[in-house]
Order: sequence, then C-alpha cells, then structure tokens
Amino acid sequence: MSFLLRHISRYAAQKLASDPRVREKAAEVARGVVDEARHIAREKDKARAAGRVVRRLMNKLDGDQ
Repeated sequence: MSFLLRHISRYAAQKLASDPRVREKAAEVARGVVDEARHIAREKDKARAAGRVVRRLMNKLDGDQ
C-alpha cells in the first residue's frame, strides 16, 4: 500500500513541477493547510478544532461557503 501512495505522490509532484499554474495553486493550498495546522495547534481542545477544520473544508467542497 505504501508503494502505491509513494508512486501517486511522486506522480503528483512531477505534475506540480511541470505546470506553473498548478504550482501556484499548490503553494496557495499549502499555505492554507499550514494556517489550519497552526490554528489546531493553538487550540486547547485539538480534536474539536480539527473537527471544525474538517467541517469547514467539507462545506467548502460542497459549495456552501
């Protein structure tokens, strides 16, 4: 299983490196992930904070926000 994940991640990294627009979008997404991780790290109840982050992401994917 880890071989498959490693292969997929390598393929995604190659695609990111080849297209400047995708690189820019990936950098934007990475900054958002870091911001959310910092938010979770600051909270006292980390599980609840992580759940709220997941809910926000799910709503964003569904187009609610």
